[in-house]
Amino acid sequence: MKLRFLNFILLISYITAFGQNSIDLKADFDMETGQITISQTITYQNTSQDTLRSIYLNDWNQSYATKKTALAERLADEYINDFHLAKNEDRGYSVITSIKQNNQNLVYNQLKNQIDVIKVDLNSPLKPNDTYTINLQYIVKIPSDKFTNYGMTPTGDANLRYWYITPAVYDGKWHYYSNKNLDDLFIPKSDIRLEIDYPKGYYLTSELDIEESSQTPNKHKVILKGNNRVNNKLFINKVKVFETFENENLAFVTNINDEGLGMIDKILTIERVSKFILDNLGGYPHKKLLLSQIDIDKEPVYGLNFLPKFIRAYPDSFNYELKLLKIGLQNYLENTLLINPRKDQWLLDGIQMYYMINYVEENYPDMKFLGSIANIWGIRSFHAADLKYNDKYDLAYMLMARTNRDQPLTMAKDSLLKFNKNIANKYKAGIGFEYLDDFVNHDIVENALKYYLATTKLKPTSPKEFETFIKSKTNKNIDWFFNDYIKTREKIDYKIKNVTKTEDSVWLTIKNKRHNNMPISLYALNNDSLVSKTWVENVDEEKTITIPRNNANKLVLNYDQVIPEYNLRDNWKSLKGFFFNNKPLQLRLFKDVEDPNYSQVFFMPLLEFNNIYDGVTLGAKIYNGTLLRRSFNYKIQPKYSLNSKSFTGSGSVFYIHNIENSDLYYMSFGLSGAYNSYANNLFVRQLMPAISLLFREDNDFRSNKKKALKFRYVDIKRDEDTSNLLNITKPNYGVFNVNFINSNDNLINFNRWVADFQIAETFSKVSFNYEYRKLFESNRQFNLRFFTGAFLKNNNDAGSNYFSFALDRPTDYLFDYNYLGRSESTGIFSQQYIDAEGGFKSKLDPAFANQWISTVNTSTTLWKYILAYGDLGIVKNKYSSPKFVYDSGIRINLVTDYFEIYLPVYSNLGWEVAQPHYSQKIRFKFTVDPQALLGLFRRRWY
Repeated sequence: MKLRFLNFILLISYITAFGQNSIDLKADFDMETGQITISQTITYQNTSQDTLRSIYLNDWNQSYATKKTALAERLADEYINDFHLAKNEDRGYSVITSIKQNNQNLVYNQLKNQIDVIKVDLNSPLKPNDTYTINLQYIVKIPSDKFTNYGMTPTGDANLRYWYITPAVYDGKWHYYSNKNLDDLFIPKSDIRLEIDYPKGYYLTSELDIEESSQTPNKHKVILKGNNRVNNKLFINKVKVFETFENENLAFVTNINDEGLGMIDKILTIERVSKFILDNLGGYPHKKLLLSQIDIDKEPVYGLNFLPKFIRAYPDSFNYELKLLKIGLQNYLENTLLINPRKDQWLLDGIQMYYMINYVEENYPDMKFLGSIANIWGIRSFHAADLKYNDKYDLAYMLMARTNRDQPLTMAKDSLLKFNKNIANKYKAGIGFEYLDDFVNHDIVENALKYYLATTKLKPTSPKEFETFIKSKTNKNIDWFFNDYIKTREKIDYKIKNVTKTEDSVWLTIKNKRHNNMPISLYALNNDSLVSKTWVENVDEEKTITIPRNNANKLVLNYDQVIPEYNLRDNWKSLKGFFFNNKPLQLRLFKDVEDPNYSQVFFMPLLEFNNIYDGVTLGAKIYNGTLLRRSFNYKIQPKYSLNSKSFTGSGSVFYIHNIENSDLYYMSFGLSGAYNSYANNLFVRQLMPAISLLFREDNDFRSNKKKALKFRYVDIKRDEDTSNLLNITKPNYGVFNVNFINSNDNLINFNRWVADFQIAETFSKVSFNYEYRKLFESNRQFNLRFFTGAFLKNNNDAGSNYFSFALDRPTDYLFDYNYLGRSESTGIFSQQYIDAEGGFKSKLDPAFANQWISTVNTSTTLWKYILAYGDLGIVKNKYSSPKFVYDSGIRINLVTDYFEIYLPVYSNLGWEVAQPHYSQKIRFKFTVDPQALLGLFRRRWY
């Protein structure tokens, strides 16, 4: 009895944990300098059973102070260069002048590797249930808003979040962490009082209540108050940009782009959104809900938001409504559901997305994913045009699952890939609640969520508490949801294996192709009419069940596609005839969303320019690849080349095998071939079987450490150049190649090395290539590349350099590089630079090495995108002494690795700038390969 009583007391203590905290702050804003002078009092109660001798404070404004903070590193990992290249005056920082307790100075220090967290040693130990009060004096320099959207704008406005110092949470252990632009500060709820002085002529907007307001000739003074707060955004603008829409229950304060709606439409829309939120989440404990455009800029309503503004796929009212709903739900939950957002964000995301899905189902049941575009002639024939708006949630999650990039929902927010954090994990959590709701019968989850949110509002809670709560509301076993769906990357994938039918019954075997215990729904249909629905549980590997036939002529797993299943193509069996599973063939123009009811083949017209010999090519691509990656893929590309006036093309067939819970995560086996021009009226035929293995850090998907191992055999058959009497290289050859790549790169540091081995009938060779780039704090870039290669055997004719190492322009006998004019020795196309082998820019003698070669290529910043480069090397040919070579010049780096210009200055040839025909010495690097350019996007999101 005593133990129960003690547990009850501890529970009450935990529930009221953050209720005795307060922050009293005076802030004087200097908008000209972007500085805030702050005097602050923090009162915090120790609700734990531990005695505290030190406390921790969050000073997230300090995360902008240097280029080595966690914030700076995260932005660099995502190749966002605004922060690293910023001027010092654009950065933010905090300067603390004193921290006192009872007028006595306290010892405090920034953590060694987390300068935005402060450790404060108390003068006397803080016992359980006791309260400390400390006084702080400090100055805040507001950062530019271009880093995280919050900060000083170019027009002199201040958009602020996490702008003052706050206490960290202690509940038996300290919960503090650094700012990583995730908007996930975890702090105890507090009663807040802010006394703010700011220049006259500005407008102040806050979610706190205005207690008092006054003016002097030059200043505004306002006192803001709010109880039980965990968020405090503050906006000080020269122009009034926020509007307030009040009703009897809640005031919406917003500056979200209204899509040009009239005032009456805006009011009606806000009323509809407000009613939905309050009806489902319960009464809001504060008077105002602040929704800013920054919120929606950082968390857009993903869908067709990437289209140009003039293409209006959805009604303006729908766009505005969904933005209000998304940010309204987000801010409501952030302000009332007191969880650790760094660790437990999935719960908030799941509730938010669940209600967004329900809102569209209730109010816009016929809204298509493509909106009005779905009705345009030519587009309405696509399967994508058939998708409902809410189908986007499963589609986005499956995009990551099919590429083996999905991550568990319980993974810490700062460990997620950007695409998972912003989109895929949110969507998986939302459709997971829909899945659970469908399994336990409708309304149980919805009612449980309402009650859970009502009983935990403004009280510390956790996903474990939510799990216990929702399990109490159903008799069904839902351990699978929390153990498999939430905590793991396990995919859902079932198939109907065997079917035996009689007039009255159907026996069928359901196969679970994965290792989980998640249930699957089985539908019996008569044409398109529902006959029965059965939930099949506990399918370990296979399970045989019997169901009444009831005139059913088709069995379908996951018919309504509520379950986010990995592969829907093997989910149905016809009960008509013998050939149950033959799917009709469907021909589509352009790539489409996968339709599991058909065997799809896609056609895409091609208009390309790959080289000057073929010129413009017209053709078609015939393939089976959909928007979601498939395991088995084929592609055939017949083309007609206008310049060579001949038929060319390529084709490939390959199989992809994803591996989970392993550093080796991707394997592909395939065969590819091509037929193209390699010179005027000369063609090359390529055939290449290959195996590729990709590796990553399985315990850290965000790590840029990547490895790749590739085995291939390249079979080349070339037309013989009978007009070139000096061409003594056999036109046909085969090369077995093993290539290993190890890379670790981001915006600041780039490391990559490649080991390569080749063996053919007449030669064998090895090579090693190492690249290093460093972007220093001074914004100076340094680049280093080292290449060395040697022949193990070389029986080629000494008069031919076709298989030799090249100093400046590889012959590319494996046809790996995108040469526009690979056989050119003069003219602009001979000046194309490929960063391979020797890597020299000047054309020196000897240009090739048939024994061994070693080179070093360097460059460093002179000013912005202009760099100086220098190359050194030693070239060794048979029957001659090693020769030392060098060159130097100017490198104009417009887009690194994609578009660069090289201007030679001085080399073994002397001052090249003073020599004739200098324009012919200029080299350029240029690529129009869509896959290469897509890498610019991928590296930020994946």
